[in-house]
Amino acid sequence: MRIDQADRLESRMAKSGGAKPRIPRKAMDLKRVRFSAPLTLLMLAFLTGCTATSPTAGVRLNQIQVIGTHNSYHLRGHDSLLALIAEKNPELRVEIDYGHPPLPEQLSRQSIRQIELDCHADPAGGLYAKPVGLERVAKAGLPPVPNHDPEGRLLRPGIKVMHLPDIDFASSALTLIDALQQVRTWSVKNPRHVPVFIMLELKEESLGPDLTQSVPFDTAQLANLEKEILSVFPRESILTPDNVRGPAATLPEALRRSGWPRLDAVRGRVMFGLDNEGAVRDRYLEGHRALEGRLIFVSVPRTNAAAAWMKRNDPIGSFAEIQELVRSGFLVRTRADSGTQEARRNDPRKRERALASGAQFVSTDYPEPDQRFSTYCVRLPEGVAARVNPVNQPDQPANQKLE
Repeated sequence: MRIDQADRLESRMAKSGGAKPRIPRKAMDLKRVRFSAPLTLLMLAFLTGCTATSPTAGVRLNQIQVIGTHNSYHLRGHDSLLALIAEKNPELRVEIDYGHPPLPEQLSRQSIRQIELDCHADPAGGLYAKPVGLERVAKAGLPPVPNHDPEGRLLRPGIKVMHLPDIDFASSALTLIDALQQVRTWSVKNPRHVPVFIMLELKEESLGPDLTQSVPFDTAQLANLEKEILSVFPRESILTPDNVRGPAATLPEALRRSGWPRLDAVRGRVMFGLDNEGAVRDRYLEGHRALEGRLIFVSVPRTNAAAAWMKRNDPIGSFAEIQELVRSGFLVRTRADSGTQEARRNDPRKRERALASGAQFVSTDYPEPDQRFSTYCVRLPEGVAARVNPVNQPDQPANQKLE
């Protein structure tokens, strides 16, 4: 059985209402017989298929590799908006010419286990409800852009999810709560899934003085970020820095002493990572040196008290460093492609280095090919949700089926 076969088994159970497997009458009659406690546990394991010889019993969370999507909410912009962007910034027009299916489809059909959400604070609501780009499309006499928010979600207070306000705002999940609820619903239906890593990029820079001015993620907005997360996910369903650190003083110390938890112990959970490095990250760390009480991992230097996960987005230039970080026990996210360039050239070099680097999260815009460009795509062998890491599990081939 591969790592992801348990995911599919639980999915089939969920479709039947989440009921436990039906036990034949003869097996149920065993209830009338008294057994010793060890024998009872053994028989229960046999009947439910949960035995101590799970193929992933010895695998830790950092000893796998999964595929993720970059800007996972992103929908390809309307042609009228793309035409306006091309007039001002042709390179940007090329970079944003991609889109993803809804999050549940990515998690199920595409076997994605890492997603990325761009977050914009909107405490009063309505800040991003009337994109300037729509006015400029009308003035230019271009075909109108269909209503991207028919339910008025952008009018409500709360964090919004989009790439660039005013010009590249099409999203399959307009609010953070929308996106998280989609993941949560899928997760509940697939309770044995490999943990889903959710990257959050907190955006607070505005594109220009004549465009929408963003709200900074200050202390209040960072607190609201965690509040929104906990409004969807119970704390026990989140793998937090506290869970990993345990009694250790710092996260690096915990990784040296105990390592990451076993994969089978954290199935069905999510974990969060802050994409930001710099002022926003430092604000999030204030008063939480080793992320005590926090929900989100951050990317910091390996000697930092909060170091456990980090991003290295260039798998070619950072190849040796990524491998060394993985061997040292850290989780790493890298990118297999960017700006649509690899797909347009059908260039696999970055993808192959990303996969060989051992980075646990390999992010792409192309879990499936965009036939407008080429057959380029990024998948694990046989489309599995996770495989044994090629770097920190030297005794097992990376493509080995975990029976």
